[in-house]
Amino acid sequence: MSRWTNSGRSIRRALALILALPIGLAWAAAAWRMDPAESRLGFAGTQAGSPFEGTFARFTVDLHFDPADLAGSKAIVIIDMTSARTGSAERDGALQGQDWFATARWPEARFETRAFRPLDDERWEADATLTMRGVARPVVLAFTLQPGEAGARRARGELVVDRTDYGIGQGQWASGQWVGKEVTIRFDLRAAPQP
Repeated sequence: MSRWTNSGRSIRRALALILALPIGLAWAAAAWRMDPAESRLGFAGTQAGSPFEGTFARFTVDLHFDPADLAGSKAIVIIDMTSARTGSAERDGALQGQDWFATARWPEARFETRAFRPLDDERWEADATLTMRGVARPVVLAFTLQPGEAGARRARGELVVDRTDYGIGQGQWASGQWVGKEVTIRFDLRAAPQP
């Protein structure tokens, strides 16, 4: 009786390992560490017809990337929405409110890739999901990837979104009359392989 019990346990363990295998393979690519001092995440828009720019002072990047293993490559960016700065204290305060980022309820935004595609030696595209204010939408991110010193790489790109697709800008701000609907998210990241 114990022989069959042990055999059943062994089968269950083997099945658990097999089921877990795709999860492990999804993160098979090499891990990279972002250099915060050499990386920037920002955004640009218009207010009353005049352009403005801002930055997110705090964000994290969980990056596993290998051009030879795109199936095992993935990037997850978590953005602290409370860290948005535009150079205007009044605007920065308004961004945290319920009409805009509503950071009391949604303090973070999330960008997560699903697939990478090379376009040429330096240009790439990533299929991803961008989540802000609890709204998740598919996006395609174009970026360049260039080699740096000591095996590091620099990625630069931008993504244009309609802020109203995510519910950013409620009430009188939803029309785009005073604040443009189109927002450009820009990034310049330096990362090096983790030892």
